[in-house]
Amino acid sequence: MRAPFAPRPLPLALAQALLFSAVLGLGVPAQAEPDGADVREYHIGKGDLGAVLTRFATEAKVLISFDPALTDGRVSYGLDGRYSVQQALQRLLDGSGLQAVQDSDGRYTMKPVSEEPVNLGVTQVISNPLATTTEGTGSYTTGATAAATGLPLSTRETPQSVSVITRQRMDDQNMTTLGDVLANAPGISAPQLDSERTVFASRGFFINDLQYDGISSYYKSNYAAGESELDAIIYDRIEIVRGATGLLTGAGEPSASVNLVRKRADSKEFRGEAQVSAGSWDNYRSTLDLSGPLTPTGNVRGRLVGAYQDKKNFFDRYSREGHVIYGVVDVDLTDATTLSLGASYQKSDADGLTYGGVPLWNSDGSKTHYSRSFSIAPKWNTEEVEVKNFFANLEHRFDNDWQAQFRVMHNRNEVDNARIFNWGFPDPETGLIDAEPSQSRFPGERKQQSTDLRLSGPFELFGRTHEAVVGATYFDHKYSFDWIGNKTPWQSPVSVYDFGHVAEPEWDYENRELSERNHTKQKAGYAALRLSLADPLKLILGGRFTRYDREGAGWASSGEYDYSDHKFIPYAGLVYDLNQTYSLYASYTSIFNFQDYRDRNGAWLDPVTGDAYEAGIKGEFLDGRLNASLAAFRIVQDNLGQQDVGYSVPGNPDSPAYYATDGATSKGVEFELSGALTENWNAFFFATHYSAKDSDDNDVNTQLPRTMARLFTTYRLPGQWKQLTVGGGANWQSRIYYDGVGPQGQRQEQSDYLVASLMARYDITPQVSAQLNVNNLFDEKYQTAVNWYGQGVWGAPRNVLATLNYKF
Repeated sequence: MRAPFAPRPLPLALAQALLFSAVLGLGVPAQAEPDGADVREYHIGKGDLGAVLTRFATEAKVLISFDPALTDGRVSYGLDGRYSVQQALQRLLDGSGLQAVQDSDGRYTMKPVSEEPVNLGVTQVISNPLATTTEGTGSYTTGATAAATGLPLSTRETPQSVSVITRQRMDDQNMTTLGDVLANAPGISAPQLDSERTVFASRGFFINDLQYDGISSYYKSNYAAGESELDAIIYDRIEIVRGATGLLTGAGEPSASVNLVRKRADSKEFRGEAQVSAGSWDNYRSTLDLSGPLTPTGNVRGRLVGAYQDKKNFFDRYSREGHVIYGVVDVDLTDATTLSLGASYQKSDADGLTYGGVPLWNSDGSKTHYSRSFSIAPKWNTEEVEVKNFFANLEHRFDNDWQAQFRVMHNRNEVDNARIFNWGFPDPETGLIDAEPSQSRFPGERKQQSTDLRLSGPFELFGRTHEAVVGATYFDHKYSFDWIGNKTPWQSPVSVYDFGHVAEPEWDYENRELSERNHTKQKAGYAALRLSLADPLKLILGGRFTRYDREGAGWASSGEYDYSDHKFIPYAGLVYDLNQTYSLYASYTSIFNFQDYRDRNGAWLDPVTGDAYEAGIKGEFLDGRLNASLAAFRIVQDNLGQQDVGYSVPGNPDSPAYYATDGATSKGVEFELSGALTENWNAFFFATHYSAKDSDDNDVNTQLPRTMARLFTTYRLPGQWKQLTVGGGANWQSRIYYDGVGPQGQRQEQSDYLVASLMARYDITPQVSAQLNVNNLFDEKYQTAVNWYGQGVWGAPRNVLATLNYKF
């Protein structure tokens, strides 16, 4: 029998095109374990392979024999979760070059995978199905996700485009914030508006839905409160469903939903991980992750995660200090019932933040040529953010394989900032700017309470096994942001070179004005059926009925609104298995979303409505450790808000006006490959191209790239170099532009660009590793976003980060 990674030809020409078969191979499925195989929970840390196998043999009560020379110098990445003996052995031996062969007496013997196959009558080659949790697996994919339908399905079984950024990939690329993760995620563009604010978009539309363990949380980029700077250290993985996701989220954009899945307290032995890093521009960071049992039996477990960062940046006068702490306790109330209680707190203080950027034009229409380090932001351009999150999850597993989940979450974001924003263009000779800038503070908060009750499981009907999920959810979200002006008269003109040294004004706290407030409630019930029409054919039918209550007001309490509505959002998906490797799929859902935009007369735009369609082919290889997909999509929307160039909301020059367009259509294709190409080689590749136009064939949201490609891969060297892992990647995107923003109405444009990266990690011992990351390898100079106010923000120049990691 072949080893799990042994190559064989791809059977279909279409599949060859889809999966670049010149570099990929498939494994012969491993023989299944007998029914009733004993499944236990293991928590064994990374270490010397011989010691890890010895400990596993003790816990599993099995006999394992091996020549110490075979395991000498080899490392196992340990085990964390519920496994049968064979599944556990495959996980422990992953990447070691060894296999476990079961003798006729039940004993397991370690042998090199290169040895001749053994008679199947007395041996079994062990498969390695992936768990849902990604931490500790070393994988770039996951075994299952419920992010699209509420049913735990593999990515191949899900009739939508689903991607997962695993813990391993976050560590390999040293992604420390949500903004870092999504800037490298498949199908997500992440325009950085300034040093603290990043917006996210997919398939031509912006993302406004963040989820925490499947519970929705509204996100509005122009009233950001630290969302893009959320620390990624507390998450096991980040799941992304591209396209409309109204079945689980209700109102929302047809772009994507982003689900942040927290780390759990699942270890019954004490273990920890400490990390320190230092990089360019005085970027210093340290983290600590501790977990273990809180009772002798391990039925109560705890986990504490913390991070601290102090950094400057490549532009003048900027500094940022922040920390996060996260704690969770998991309690096994019974063998079938688990309660999780947790909280997180994150605080950051930034000085010299680049609100808006630097002018791109002079007053005569000529281009400016400032260095990337030049900033017009004074040191008192500050932002303080606090993010508090509390949650409780109760899960019960019934004997008939049904599962009930009840989740509660409270989230509160508070922000206070002081900033100067330049509206003018400098004189090309003197640098003087005649226009008076905006000097203001925008304190505010965002609060949310959410609950979700879900019941899911299999059932028998007409001799076939089907699956169902039914749930109810409640969502209460409110935000309120104020505007505080200043009492200090502006002395015009001021040179652009002196902006960064302007004194902080006296703030007019007595005349505080409302900038915008909103209070939205959603009460919803949802359900979905996964019907097995035939062995290869699955039909998913579902829907969500939601009632919305929404009230709020705009600038200085103008434009007040108060209304209620209810909507039914249908969902349908079809998956046809061509064979055990490939599946065809198609899906449909409707679109409904509120808009927080006002037109040039101050009136609020009506909600967006529309339809989303998707179809494609997916492939799953090597027991699910490698996934690929090719998708085509079409999205049609009415009432889509587009910026009304040259106009602002009456009474608020800081807020651009919008108009509604009908028949806005986005259509395109996507390809993704993620997972393990071989036992030592992880890879991720994604490419997409789409068009987005209104009914008059005008491009919409031109500030978003139409074509993107992303690649990242790592390879662990064999033989005497097995302690070294090397990797690299590149992100490329097509041009972006915005019309009517220069002093004579010029177009702001950023041409296509590529940003490359490298990494290397060396395992000094089984517990200690050192890693080096190099970002923007070729020192590409590019603007991170284009916008309506004619300012530019540069992407970071070439930079390096060195990290030392210790696991214990």
